[in-house]
Amino acid sequence: MSNIKIRAKATGGVTTVKSLMSHEMETGLRKDKDTGEPIPAHFIQEVTAKWKDQTVMTALWSGGISKNPYLSFKFNGGEPGDTVEITWVDNKGATESGTAEIS
Repeated sequence: MSNIKIRAKATGGVTTVKSLMSHEMETGLRKDKDTGEPIPAHFIQEVTAKWKDQTVMTALWSGGISKNPYLSFKFNGGEPGDTVEITWVDNKGATESGTAEIS
């Protein structure tokens, strides 16, 4: 099961995509309460959305994005039954992908 929840809806030739991604999103600026040591930065760096193998959105993020980020965007095109895929890569090389059918 993916850690990305996606909903996509096509209306009048425009598809609206809403997604919720599970990720701790550490900035690297906080300190561990017990040890006082800095908590290493760990955040999503790049989010890519594809429709029909075509990239429709790319976002480049830094440590300033909140924990479990929500992302919403629109793109021209998309029909009910088509698939949208969202993939993220974090600063430690981990990656996650999720897909949803457009309604």
